[in-house]
Amino acid sequence: MSSTALELRHLETLLALAECGSLSKAAARLFLTQSALSHQLKALESHYGAALVEKNVRPLRFTAIGQRLLTLSRGVLPQVAEAGRDVARLAQGHAGPLRVAVQCHNCFDWLMPAMDAYRTLWPEVELDIISGFVVDPLPLLDRGEAELAIIHDPQEAHPNVVFSPLFRYESVALMSPRHPLATKAWLEASDFANETLITYPVPDEMLDVMKHCLTPAAINPKRRTAELTVAILQLVASGRGIAALPSWTVGNYIERGYVVSRPIGQGGLRCELYAATSNAGAEAAYIREFIALTRAQSLTELAGVSAL
Repeated sequence: MSSTALELRHLETLLALAECGSLSKAAARLFLTQSALSHQLKALESHYGAALVEKNVRPLRFTAIGQRLLTLSRGVLPQVAEAGRDVARLAQGHAGPLRVAVQCHNCFDWLMPAMDAYRTLWPEVELDIISGFVVDPLPLLDRGEAELAIIHDPQEAHPNVVFSPLFRYESVALMSPRHPLATKAWLEASDFANETLITYPVPDEMLDVMKHCLTPAAINPKRRTAELTVAILQLVASGRGIAALPSWTVGNYIERGYVVSRPIGQGGLRCELYAATSNAGAEAAYIREFIALTRAQSLTELAGVSAL
């Protein structure tokens, strides 16, 4: 047996592997490279003189020894986290409110489950979403009307705001399976020119496909708007136009054959999301944990996302 000692980070690795189901996703969740995580796993296996995960098996599966350590992880890590929250409460006093402003129109798909999980950890926090879609939520942080904002792009012009990366996602083009563009491997900006683009009723600068693809190409297609994602997808399925949405929103519709998706550009249209807080908010334990939980849960459960 090697001299490697079992540490909390090893338990966190095992738990991430179990919850993410793959080395790549677990590495992203832990802010590690896949190589570093693999090296850590091999060091543990060398320490115990036995494999912890079964080789060449997909999805990832633990051996009996790995399962025993995973059980330890599931018992110890929640206690460590709970103790950390208790220490933070004693050191910083009671947690304050956590009002969240959302710049991303379809972020509620993943934000609401994260908030539900968070409430069990910090039941005393007054957790709330500021009503409505906010084009520029950063002034709300400056005025103390929000403690956290979900935004697309960090802005260097705000020195009093801390930007924490959440995840990267792909925005995909959506169309009816019978649409002529469905025969293409990917869509270029020019493919949108003579189409009706079905979007949320928000400014162009808040639409990924406009901001990063069509506006730079000086293409401004006809529009039709709908408030709800399901309404957009129903219009697309009915052949009323095409849309562009984050891949996490459309999996069920694609699986059922209602719509088909195509990359926007040969390499796909990649976009990013960040959590923005004031400098003081970034130091608050209850806000830091909300950001960490939201990021971890999104990387584990959302289709088509990756770490920033």
